[in-house]
Parts: sequence; structure tokens; C-alpha cells
Amino acid sequence: MLSPATMARSSLEEMLDSLRRRDEVEKPKDLPPALPARPTSRARLPSARRSLPNNFRVSGDGGGGDGGSPPPCEFNGKEEGKRKVSDLGFKRGSFGSKKMKKDQNVESPYTVESEESKNERTEGSDSDHGSAAPSASPRKIRELDWDDNIGYFIKKKLRVWSWLPSRQWESGTIKSTSGEEALVLLSNGNVMKVPTGELLPANPDILDGVDDLIQLSYLNEPSVLYNLQCRYSQDKIYSKAGPVLIAVNPFKDVQIYGKDFVTAYRKKVMDSPHVYAIADAAYTEMMRDEVNQSIIISGESGAGKTETAKIAMQYLTALGGGSCGIEYEILQTNCILEAFGNAKTSRNDNSSRFGKLIEIHFSSLGKICGAKIQTFLSEKSRVVQLVNGERSYHIFYQLCAGAPSVLKERLNLRIASEYNYLNQSDCLAIHGVDDARKFHKLIEALDILRISKEDQEHTFAMLAAVLWLGNISFEVIDNENHVEVLANEAVTNAARLIGCSSQELVIALSTHKIQAGKDTIAKRLTLQQAIDTRDALAKFIYASIFDWLVEQINKSLEVGKRCTGRSISILDIYGFESFQRNGFEQFCINYANERLQQHFNRHLFKLEQEDYELDGVDWTKVDFEDNQECLDVFEKKPLGLLSLLDEESNFPKATDLTFASKLKQHLNSNSCFKGERGRAFGIRHYAGEVLYDTNGFLEKNRDRLHSDSIQLLSSCSCQLLQLFASKMLGQSQKQANPMCQIGALDPPKQSVGTKFKGQLFKLMHQLENTTPHFIRCIKPNSRQLPGLYEEDLVLQQLRCCGVLEVVRISRSGYPTRMTHQEFAGRYGFLLSETIVSQDPLSISVAVLKQFNVLPEMYQVGYTKLFLRMGQIGALENARNQVLQGILGVQKCFRGLQARHFFHELQEGVMTLQSFVRGEITRRKYNDRIKWCTTSASETLNEMQAAVHLQSVIRGWLVRRHVNGMHNLRKLHPENAKSKRRPSRKISEMKDIPQEVQVLPPVLAELQMQVLKAQATLEQKEEENSALREQLQQSETRWSEYEAKMKSMEEIWQKQMASLQMSLAAARKSLSADNAASQPGKLDASSTPQYYDSEDNTSLGSRTPGASTPLKSSGTNHEVGAGRDTNGTLNAVSNLVKEFEQHRQAFDNGARAIVEVKSGHSGSLVNSDDELRKLKLSFEVWKKEFKIRLREAKAKLHKLGRSEGRYKWWGKLSARVS
Repeated sequence: MLSPATMARSSLEEMLDSLRRRDEVEKPKDLPPALPARPTSRARLPSARRSLPNNFRVSGDGGGGDGGSPPPCEFNGKEEGKRKVSDLGFKRGSFGSKKMKKDQNVESPYTVESEESKNERTEGSDSDHGSAAPSASPRKIRELDWDDNIGYFIKKKLRVWSWLPSRQWESGTIKSTSGEEALVLLSNGNVMKVPTGELLPANPDILDGVDDLIQLSYLNEPSVLYNLQCRYSQDKIYSKAGPVLIAVNPFKDVQIYGKDFVTAYRKKVMDSPHVYAIADAAYTEMMRDEVNQSIIISGESGAGKTETAKIAMQYLTALGGGSCGIEYEILQTNCILEAFGNAKTSRNDNSSRFGKLIEIHFSSLGKICGAKIQTFLSEKSRVVQLVNGERSYHIFYQLCAGAPSVLKERLNLRIASEYNYLNQSDCLAIHGVDDARKFHKLIEALDILRISKEDQEHTFAMLAAVLWLGNISFEVIDNENHVEVLANEAVTNAARLIGCSSQELVIALSTHKIQAGKDTIAKRLTLQQAIDTRDALAKFIYASIFDWLVEQINKSLEVGKRCTGRSISILDIYGFESFQRNGFEQFCINYANERLQQHFNRHLFKLEQEDYELDGVDWTKVDFEDNQECLDVFEKKPLGLLSLLDEESNFPKATDLTFASKLKQHLNSNSCFKGERGRAFGIRHYAGEVLYDTNGFLEKNRDRLHSDSIQLLSSCSCQLLQLFASKMLGQSQKQANPMCQIGALDPPKQSVGTKFKGQLFKLMHQLENTTPHFIRCIKPNSRQLPGLYEEDLVLQQLRCCGVLEVVRISRSGYPTRMTHQEFAGRYGFLLSETIVSQDPLSISVAVLKQFNVLPEMYQVGYTKLFLRMGQIGALENARNQVLQGILGVQKCFRGLQARHFFHELQEGVMTLQSFVRGEITRRKYNDRIKWCTTSASETLNEMQAAVHLQSVIRGWLVRRHVNGMHNLRKLHPENAKSKRRPSRKISEMKDIPQEVQVLPPVLAELQMQVLKAQATLEQKEEENSALREQLQQSETRWSEYEAKMKSMEEIWQKQMASLQMSLAAARKSLSADNAASQPGKLDASSTPQYYDSEDNTSLGSRTPGASTPLKSSGTNHEVGAGRDTNGTLNAVSNLVKEFEQHRQAFDNGARAIVEVKSGHSGSLVNSDDELRKLKLSFEVWKKEFKIRLREAKAKLHKLGRSEGRYKWWGKLSARVS
């Protein structure tokens, strides 16, 4: 059994097959080359986010009323568009419904078009005459419906719009009706009789000031006009008309811009109509669909197009700004282009006198990576000719007012009023504009865009040269009106600035060289010819400077290899102009606006409705104002305006009058052309009729620059002028070469009009490859005052841009359209059940049914699915929710995966760290062992040095004692036998053996000390070996240091004890010697005083309470010897005291270190430092003490040698040493 989806698929397939067979049968055999198929891109504003009600019904203009359920009240949109000229004061046509036969001689920028549309045009030619007949029927139906509903409006007292004799709309309520007239109570309190045909329904108050005109229940001109006025009075200058943004110029600063608003629109917090919303929609579609976008800004002069373009650029640069800062450079281009390309006109203080297309390139990440600027048809004539009340380009006035004094002196600049090119108009300043400050901003912009100071000075010099050229005057010298140049400062300054001699400039401006065979003839120019030559040179220099500046800007903003093909183009071109006197410039400007209007109609009316028809959508065609006929007047060959202008320009004797006559001869039959008397002719543009004066048309179209002037520029020393002349010569040679013209669009000697037409066709081709977004700028009043709303002016602009028709198409149309493949690919995964048939059509239908989209809210075409406004929002919300859920699941899975990977990585890192830490610890341990081994060896060396010091001291003590005994024996042998009494001798003899008997114990004691020292040395060696074993087997650092400190403390204590014992022994020996020498002194014999003095001093040095040495009563020699002995003994006493003091200090330091180590393990590093310091101080003191001991020993030896006796213990000491 087949499913409904399968049945629907089968029926649609059969329908497609039948249509294909019918097309093949009915297809003409001989057809011209096909025009291109319409691009897949389409202009769409962000959705209004409001879905139509479930009971929505397409009923022309009308919807429901307020409150109740009124009877059907349909106001046919077509009838409103076909009101009489006498009623509305504006002629309207029905070119959209009228199938016009395509003329093969009319060029089109859309080089390819579908065959179906071509067949439609061919077949529609038969209905040209019958298209107007059925128009009466809708009128009658409308009148009948309106008559039926008048009672309802009277009963409910609803508002209506009345068309008054003053040609204005006024709101009121119907009091009564009588036949074809109604009595209406107007809002001002007056009661008037108004024909029922001049009444239109008004919207309820709740709809006043809605931001989208689609929301209006009754769509008609007064309702739209009133809605815009309500919003304008509240400073809400932006409104939507379906896909078109309407921007009303406020002529004041409105606080709806800045970073806060940019952030709000970027984050979709705000969705009210705004330029930011258009730019955001273009950026989003570019990133989503990878299709280039374009923002086309149109409107009359003074409607605010330039400011709107800058606002769009500000948003895009904020949206795609990066770190390179190129977005700031792009914004600075506005300052430069406005200075060199904008001027004050009678309708606009900052009118763009050129067209520009700014193409902003983006990277794949959506960041700006460069830009490119294209310019179209700058108004060169403004440089040399001004209308009263207007100014030349801003840069001239800015240069004269803001140039620094150094630059003014170099260029010999004067004030603006002294230059003829500027003072021919009474307007030299703009109210509220500071030209000097503008010049400073221009310099900053040039610096930011990396245009060198040298190039800037060259540019300003050329501008000054243009001004001085305008001051060059001529004098007629004969009856044939020939002239010569008056030599004044203008000639001198202009020649100096352009880099040539004054004579060369004079010849170029007053004569014209003619080649006659091999000879060259110089012909004098007439006054007008000389003026034209001068002005042509000035215009050429200025136009070349402008083009060169644009080239330099493009080099600074060049994309290069970063180009990804994604771009958003912003078109800001001169608006439609209609002055009292309209010349060649207005002719070209209005032609460009006609072409842009056709682009607007093509995308919003033609292609939109063709898409419905080609895809089989049930659709009632909406009429619109088509300007194709007006374009044909311009572009048709060979009898179009541009073709006839080029033809007449090529005739040497042709004049502006002959050109006007030729136009009237060939175009009088065209409804869009109107011939006038003299040189004038009129064109019925889409925005109204404009009367043109052909005066100057031919000369401006030729735009010739004499070869003399080109040669002059080539010979100038200024490099810029040489560059401009070489380009001019290159273009001339290229046009003269026939080989270069094969396949080229432009003919040789291309005129300004033909060149401009080629630029427009290239622009249209470029815009066709983008998705357009339209912004219509509206000028609310002609006096440029804030708060003033002129209804007639606004209504004329709304009619020109076809706002009502756009809203009608948007209301009854299907703004969202997607191919079945795209729709199925984007929303197919939302299906909760798997369907049997997997073709895109079945999937699309199943998705719509699953989400309960009503049948009247969509239509299924042959290749596309069409949805009404707001329907795609529910699908997008569901898709986003599902994608968010999928992202949530993916997030959890990725988190789990990442955590698992992290744990594995963490384990690996910990294992690696353990190996690394182990290796580091082992290296530190080995380094510690090496350090401890080195430290132990140093300690051993210190111990050995201490033992050696002790041995030397002990030897010295023993030798001193023995020397004293020998001296005593040598001094007393004879005196003791002859002079002493027997008893005394016996006692002496008894004492001497006792003293001799005292020596063995001393020697034994010394031997014991030596043994102890050896034992101590062996003990130290054992301790060192134990220390080495302990260092090798130790488990902790703490036990190593503790054992080491304890062992060092014991060693020092033992050393100190041994030294103390040695000193005690020496003291005892000195005491014994002193006691033995006392009897000799008592006998008053000739015993030498030196020995007694030495012994007493030694005893005194050890024991402070000992007796002082005996006073000498002998010779001077004895006195001197006593003094030397006392000094030596004092030195020994001081050494003993110093030894005791340092021993006590070292003991205290060692104990303090041990206490610190045993109390705080954290002080390990500081304790080591203290230990090293203590050891170092000990070594220093030991060396000093050893030196001082040696000095004392030397003194003692000196005293001994003075007695002339050889000491036995000295020999023994020598042997030992």
C-alpha cells in the first residue's frame, strides 16, 4: 500500500513530466540567444519574527478591523495603483502586468535570461491592446464592496482617509452617505462632502507607528504616509516595507547609534528596523550561504545616502574587526573621498558628486581582510563652473583654510575668495562646518592610509595649480577674437607648481599646433577656445588626482593572498536630481538612477513573480511601475539618447542645437520623451519628468584634452603629471589600435556617455552576482530642517520606489523559498519517524506535516518549497533546539573523552616525574658524598696541622727549660766552691740534684703527651673512617650532621685540653727555674739578672698574682737585659691570655651550633654556614697565633745566644725538626 508521501510524489512527478513534454512541443525552433537565468540569490531582510494568524486570508489590501468581525471589505491593490492622474496628481502605469515586446536593439546588462521569460514576453505582445480593458471591472467591484461596507464604517465610527481638494489626505469619520457622496467629519472638526471614490479605509489607532508596513490592516498611500510620519515625529527614522528598509533623513543627530546598539544587534537583542539590522543580515547570509552580498542605498539628493553608507560600514567593521586594524583604515577612506568627491549643492550640503562601490572582503573566519573602492563618473565640470549658492569640492576650501603656514608659503596659497574658480559662487562656507578642522582630519586619514608626506605635498601642489589656472586671464588682440595670456602671478605660480616654464604654459593655453604634412603650424585660439583649453587642463588634473588617490587607497587596503571570495559591497551613488537647469551631469546621474531602479524592480517584482510562475505557485500578479521603457530611450540603438549623442559628438560642425533637433526628430513618438522649444527636451523618469538643456552636452561628452596640453604635462618636472599624461597617451594609442578593439565593448574614441554606460553595465553585472539588500532613503523636506515633514515630497518618493507594491508582494508572497534538496538537508533530521520514501520532496512534506504547518502557509513548487513570512522561524527554533541537544551530548562525550585522556596523561606525567625526581635525588646524593669526602679530608689535614703545632710548642717549651738549666750550670760552678759556706753549698748541692731529678718526670710527662697525641691521632683516624662509613650508610641527613658536629666538638675539646696541658707544663717548668734562681740572688753574687728576669716574667704571664721580677742593681747591660726579658715574658703572657680567650670563644661557638642543630632541623643551611665561618676564623687565628709564637721563640733564642751558650735542647729540636 502506498503512503501519502509516495502518492504525492507520483502525482507531482507526472505533472512535471507533462509540463516538460508540453514545453518541448510548444518550444519555438528559432530563438535568439538565451538571456541568463536569474541568480539564485535574493534580497531578504531579517524576518519580522511574527507569524501570520491561522485564519490569514489573502484579500488584496484589506484585513480585519478593530475589535469586531467586519464584513468582507476588499480594496483591490491593482485599483489603487490605477487611480486617475487628476485624482492623485501622478501618472501611473501598469508596465508590470503589460507584456512588452523586447526590442533586439536594446542592450541589457543581464546578458542571459531564461527561455520561459523570453517566450512569455513574445506571447504577451498580443495582449498589449487588451490589457487596459479589464481595468474597469476591478474598479466596479471595489466601488460595490466599498458601498456595501460604508454602513459598517458609519456604525462602528471607524476612521477613513479623504482626498481633499487641497490635494492632501485628511482623516475623518463618515457621518452619512447620499448616492456617490459621503458627509465626512474631518479630524479638524470640519464637515465636508467627499465623493465615495475619494475615500479609503484607515487603520485602527493601535497600528499607528508600526515598524513594518506589512502589519497595516489597510494598505494604501495615506496609511503608509501617516505611519511614517508618526514614527518620524518620535525620531524613529527607520521602517520596513517588506524586504526594503526605509530611512527618513532626520537632519539632526539621533541617539540610535554607537557601541551599545552595535552589540545589541550583533547579539540579536534588538530586531527593530535599522541599518545595523540590514548589515547584520548581509553578514549572516554571507557567512552562512557563502554568497557575496550587496547593500544598495538609493534616494534623492539630500536623502542621507552617504551617512547611511557610513553607518553600514561602521557596523561591518565592528562586526568583522580584527587585530590588524584594517577596519579603521576602511573607515578613514570616507574622510578622503568626501573631501575630494563631495560638494555643497542647493539641496545638500554634503552631496556626493560621484558614485562609489566599496567592496569589503572577509576571511573564512568572518574577519575583514581588505577592501576595494570603485568610482563612477565624477562631476569634473564643478571644478571650473559653479551655480550660484553652490560650492566646488570641499578640498579646495579645506586647503585654503587649514593648510599650515609653511605649506601656504610654499604653494603661495591665498584665501578662497581670491580664486576665480571658487568666488564665482556667492557661497564660500557652510554653516556649522569648520573647513580648517576638516583639513586636519584629512591629513590624519592620509597618514593612516600610509600615503607618504611627499605624495601629499604633490597632491596639494596640484590642487593649488588648479586654483591658479583659474586665475589666468586672456586679452583679445585682434578683430578675430584671438587672445594672448596676460602675464601675471597666476601664470608664474601655476607654471612653477606644475613644473614647467611660464612661456611653455602661455603657448599651450593660447595656441593650438596643427600638423600640415611635415610642418607644424601654431594657430592662435579665440577667447572661448582659450578658456575651454584652460578649463579642460584644470579638469583633467583634478580628475586624475582623484583617480590616483583612489588607486593609492586600494593599494593600502589590498587583500592580496588573503582573499577568500567573500565580500559585502556597499553602493552609494548620486541620487535622482531635478533642478531648474539640468545639464549633462544630471542627464548621466538620472540615467544611473534609472538603471538602479530597474535593478530594484528586477529583484523585488520581476524575478520574484517569475519565480512563482515558473515553479507553478498559485499566484495573482501584482502590478508595479516598470521603467524599462525609459531605459530603452537611453540605451536603444541606433536611436537612443546615448547613441544619438555619440553620433552628433563625432560631427565636427555639430552643435547643441542640432543635437536637440535630432532628438526631437527621432524620439518624439516615444511616450517617455518630450520635445521642447530650442535646445531643451524632457524625459519622463520613474521619479518624475525632468527638463534638460543641451547647452554643453556635446563638449562635455567629448571631454577632449588637446594634444598640446598633453605634451605640456609630459614635459613637466612633476612626476604625477607625467604619470597622468602617460596614461592618457596609452589610452589614446589603445583606442587607435584596431587590433585592441576586437571583441571590446567600447568603440574607438570612447565618449563620456558611452564610458559611463559601460561602467553601469559592469556595476549591474557585479551586483547581479550578489544577494541584494535595499535601503531607500527618504528626504522629508526640501529645506533640510529637522522635524519638518512635507507629505507631498515624501509621497512622491514613496511612489517612485514602489513601496506599496513591495509591501503587497511581501504580504501575499512567500519570502522564504528553498529547494527541496536544501530543505530536506537542513530540516530532514527533525523527523521523528523514518519514512519509506527518502526523496527530498517527500521529506520536505513530511517535515511540514510533523510541525503542523497549515496548507495556506506554504506552497510546494516544482523545484522549491515556498513559505510565508514567519513559518520558517518555528522550524529554525526546533532545529536549533535539536542541535543544542546534540551539542550537549557531544559536549558530555568529549568531556568524558578528554578526562580519560587527561588521567592517562597525568599518570604518565607522574611516572616520568618520579623517574626524574629519583635521578635528581641520586645526583644530589652523589654530590653530597663527594662534598663530605672532601670535607673529611680537609678536617684530617686540619687535625694533622694542629698536632704538628702542638709538637712544635711542646718542643719549644722543653728546649727552653733545658737551655735554662744549662745556663744555670755554666754560670755558678766556681762561685759556689769559693764563696758559699759549706752549709750553703750542701743545700745547693741538695737542690741541684732535686732539680736534675725533676727533669725525668717532665720528660716522661712529655712522652706521655706525645703518646696521647698519637693516640688522639689514631682515634681521629678511626673517627674519620667511621665517619666515611657513616656517610656511605646513612639514611638521613640529620644523623650525618649530628655525628659530625659531635665528633668535631670532641676533637676540639681534646685539642684544647692538650694545648692547655702543654702550657701548664711549660708554666711549671718556668716556675721551677724561677725557684732555682732565687738563692743566687739572695747571696748577692754576680749571678746574671737575665735568667731571673726571664723566669719571673714567665710565671707572671701565667699567674697574674706572681711576684714581680727583682729590680736590677748592676750595670747598664744587666738593666737592658732585664728589659728585654720582661718584654719577652709579657709577650708570652699575652699569648697565653689570647689562647685562653679564643679557646673559650671557639667552645662557645661550637656549643651554639650543636644546640641549633639539635633544636631546629630547619636551620640546617644556616648551621652549615656558621660552622664554615667558625672553621675559617679558627684557621685564620691559628695562622696568626703560629706566627706570633714563632716571634716569641725567636726572641727567646736571641736572649739565649746573647749569653754565648749552646743549648742542648735546641740541638735536639733541630734534629726533630
